[in-house]
Amino acid sequence: MKQWWRRWTYEVPLAIGDALWEVLVVQLAALLDRLTVRKVIAFIPVVILIAAYYHSIPIPPELMLIGDFLAYIDIFSVLFLLGVLSRITTILFVVKQAAARIASLAGHVATQLQRLDVRHRRQRSTPMRPRRKPVQSEDDGAFGGVWGQVVLA
Repeated sequence: MKQWWRRWTYEVPLAIGDALWEVLVVQLAALLDRLTVRKVIAFIPVVILIAAYYHSIPIPPELMLIGDFLAYIDIFSVLFLLGVLSRITTILFVVKQAAARIASLAGHVATQLQRLDVRHRRQRSTPMRPRRKPVQSEDDGAFGGVWGQVVLA
């Protein structure tokens, strides 16, 4: 009798509690981990149909169209994704061409700067060196400096 009492007052409630914990906490958490927005949206038409059949009420056409739209949400999302990807591809192509043009322009500017040789310019503020005058010898001054002014024809 004592063993029977222990089993029904102690072990059975613990087993029921463990089973409830497994189902309501562990398995529910695993289900919520696998649950996505897409699955929730796909399940909405099923809920609408179950509610309509359970209450035996006619479904308005708007609700049926919403249910159809939600059922075909995968097709709409794929079409939308393809549209976005084509725009992204176009934008990436334009950006790639612009980057290539900027790189070629930068290379062209660098070669032009090397041709100008900007680094070796003379400063304008530095004074010019005075030029040397040619040294006249004694012979150049003879006869009035005629020999220094001889122009060969």
